[in-house]
Amino acid sequence: MTAHKLLTPLLASIWLINGLVCKVLNLVPRHQEIVAVILGQEHAAILTKAIGFSEIAMAIWILSGKWPRLNAVSQIIVIATMNILEFILVPHLLLWGRLNLLFAVLLIVVIYYNEFHLRAHVTQQA
Repeated sequence: MTAHKLLTPLLASIWLINGLVCKVLNLVPRHQEIVAVILGQEHAAILTKAIGFSEIAMAIWILSGKWPRLNAVSQIIVIATMNILEFILVPHLLLWGRLNLLFAVLLIVVIYYNEFHLRAHVTQQA
């Protein structure tokens, strides 16, 4: 099994767990608190669930293998945007504070490497 075939479902599971467990099921209330501070308390619950369902959709898209480069770029943009906003607006609500940005950058690097290097390598060998 190639590294790409191992990393792809792992990346999908990150989106699935964050979307389903943390947001849709609200088992990590901190996520809804972040949404409330950034987007407003009034609709925080429904917006958090909507974000969660979007993250679940991202997991499904990853596993589908459809338009993988667009998917990787979309993941990178979403992660970068979300984490920059949180870094600026709600660092006190983040699990590791401003250090969360480092983990986001590492995840972005893994997504980029998986799609633009590992997949390309697998495709060239086929």
